[in-house]
Amino acid sequence: MKSDLFQAPDYYQIDDLLTDEHKLVRDTAREWVKKNLSPIIEEYAQRAEFPKELINGLAEVGAFGSYIPEKYGGAGLDQISYGLIMQELERGDSGVRSTASVQSSLVMGPIYNYGTEAQRQKYLPKLASGEWMGSFGLTEPNHGSNPGGMETKFKDMGDHYLLNGAKMWISNAPICNVAVVWAKNEEGRIHGLIVERGMEGFSTPETHNKWSLRASITGELIFDNVKVPKENLLPNKSGLGAPLLCLDSARYGIAWGAIGAAMDCYDTALRYAKERTQFGKPIGQFQLQQKKLAEMITEITKAQLLTWRLGVLKNEGRATSAQISMAKRNNVDMALKIAREARQVLGAMGISGEYSIMRHAMNLESVITYEGTHDVHLLITGLDITGLNAFK
Repeated sequence: MKSDLFQAPDYYQIDDLLTDEHKLVRDTAREWVKKNLSPIIEEYAQRAEFPKELINGLAEVGAFGSYIPEKYGGAGLDQISYGLIMQELERGDSGVRSTASVQSSLVMGPIYNYGTEAQRQKYLPKLASGEWMGSFGLTEPNHGSNPGGMETKFKDMGDHYLLNGAKMWISNAPICNVAVVWAKNEEGRIHGLIVERGMEGFSTPETHNKWSLRASITGELIFDNVKVPKENLLPNKSGLGAPLLCLDSARYGIAWGAIGAAMDCYDTALRYAKERTQFGKPIGQFQLQQKKLAEMITEITKAQLLTWRLGVLKNEGRATSAQISMAKRNNVDMALKIAREARQVLGAMGISGEYSIMRHAMNLESVITYEGTHDVHLLITGLDITGLNAFK
């Protein structure tokens, strides 16, 4: 097990913008990552296995439902605290951040925002503690960037609903106890349903042979005449806007998380450039290496400021979906470019599992695509600034 020598860059003293609570939450998550995640993650990624033993620790640092009220088992924190936890988790690994992000924003979020009081009481405390894990069923085999075309449907059978269809590329699916599933009723209206492990006809086969997010557990959600109790319908919001609002929260977390991955790649490359000697001097003394490192810290700093401001707006209830799309797109693209440049600083060692860079680069290839692709988020910004819909 290797030591985690990470030192977080803060070129513009952004810590001054954070409250003492923000820093405490972040530092707690950072120390947990250093102690529990960093020493084992390379081994798990090589084996393509999710480290299930981390679930309880994730719950303890507030990674599950950090902004959910304490009465339901959450930590009752603000949106910047949530973002900082996601930053620290993705500094460790994007897949582990995905596990927490799905649990918080895509499972606990809709149950809290769209569910009944009985549903909140039943599910949220168990999800917050990590006793239960959740998944979010939106993406389908034939419908990725066009979720409104979903084919998963449910019928009203009088005393229950009958659910049929399939979802794929679902984080946490093989280990989930509950799934928040989006499906169309007989009139074609999209609703959320809570499907529980053990319901007859519900299966969650695991997805194998991934080159990305190897330490994240991914699978399918299959519904073959699943009888869902009527009390498992989320009653307080329907239509495509319901799952998309959940995705806003998850994308916001990704915007923070991607900064963590970029920071880890930068810190690794900076340390290596100071220690690695060629032609009689550290490679960090060569102009082209300094150019790479200077551009990395510049882009990280810009992303930190962008995301901090977005967090302020989100705390005030003023962050728009388009603003969140911009931050997700910018920050993931930034992190992926930094991972590629950092890999070059390390030369051949950059592809070795001794360092985290290639793992981050592979993970970010998924992050730049899921929860809205790089190109789709660009068009969301285009629509917002022009008022002209390029999707039609």
